Amino acid sequence: MSDALPFDVLSVPSPCFVVDGNQLRENGKILDGVRKASGAKIILALKAFAMHPGFPLLRPFLNGTTASSLNEALLGKLEFGGEVHTYAVAYSDADFSRLLKISGHISFNSLAQWQHFKSVAMARPDVKYGLRINPQYSEVEVDLYNPCIPGSRFGMTADDLAGADLSGITGLHSHTLCEQGSDVLARTVARIEEKFGDLLHQMEWLNLGGGHHITKPDYDRELLIRTVKHLRETYNLEVILEPGEANAVDAGWLVTEVLDVFESQGIQHAILDASATAHMPDVLEMPYRPHVLGSGEAGEKTYNYKLGGITCLAGDRIGDYSFDQPLKRGDRLVFTDMAIYSMVKTSHFNGVAHPAIALWDGEQMKVTREFGYAAFRDRLG
Repeated sequence: MSDALPFDVLSVPSPCFVVDGNQLRENGKILDGVRKASGAKIILALKAFAMHPGFPLLRPFLNGTTASSLNEALLGKLEFGGEVHTYAVAYSDADFSRLLKISGHISFNSLAQWQHFKSVAMARPDVKYGLRINPQYSEVEVDLYNPCIPGSRFGMTADDLAGADLSGITGLHSHTLCEQGSDVLARTVARIEEKFGDLLHQMEWLNLGGGHHITKPDYDRELLIRTVKHLRETYNLEVILEPGEANAVDAGWLVTEVLDVFESQGIQHAILDASATAHMPDVLEMPYRPHVLGSGEAGEKTYNYKLGGITCLAGDRIGDYSFDQPLKRGDRLVFTDMAIYSMVKTSHFNGVAHPAIALWDGEQMKVTREFGYAAFRDRLG
């Protein structure tokens, strides 16, 4: 995404998430090319992107959606269409009974969960059931996002499954990547084969989860295609990929407005009507520093500021930025790559205004949703 903004920054309310419909289509075309060349099924992970007004732009290029909860499964079924795959760490009895009517694939996190639901599940032989595996190998460096840390609550190791009765299970589910390339996937697949190769020969499908940066320019898609073909040909498997980020990477902005500028002990602060903790929580969790159009690193340009959010959290700090011109109240700033995760992780902490949502199609801007007091009130009672 370039620093040239293709729309008038004043054409939307502030704060506002703006999704680029053209970029969604371009991402979809790339995914469709991989899908056709590899023979894999590719489904949208709703945990990363769930803005349903944008679904029609991705629908032609994907097989369906993957959900982590009943609500996501319903969203996939009702708003996206196609296949619905579901995996959750655990299911309640009530949710599972409804998921059976929505999902074509359901994966379980533990043998205990499978054994608890097996009798009910077997009454629906049209649904395919899988188990999440833990290959005990991941190259994710941040523990918060690493599903294979020692003692992980995600999935079962090869030792856990040794000698287990897996009747009724037709697939395995593995998710160990986070914003990574196909080289990492290839090394992970080698570990899966080493530890679960015998089981793969008994299965019908393998879900390789998400975290694949397929639509990034430097991603080696040919290696991904070869890896998928290897699995399909060696084990006679249906291979499923469920990227979320790759569908909407570089396809969105967060427009925000400067509300105050002041100096504190020699430091220039700019307070925005957006918030790291309420609107961009990954800034604090990863942590990372999102790009602002027209800005530079601290000290790179003439005027330096610490950008801060509007909440009462002392750590609601977005980062250090520099600009060619001094900031003033009323200026609009634009954060990039904000269609993924930020939109689905927002909160109403402090009752701060939830960003509006808009869709830009290259020619027209459509504000699809604005949030007022009722949105804040109704979620808590």
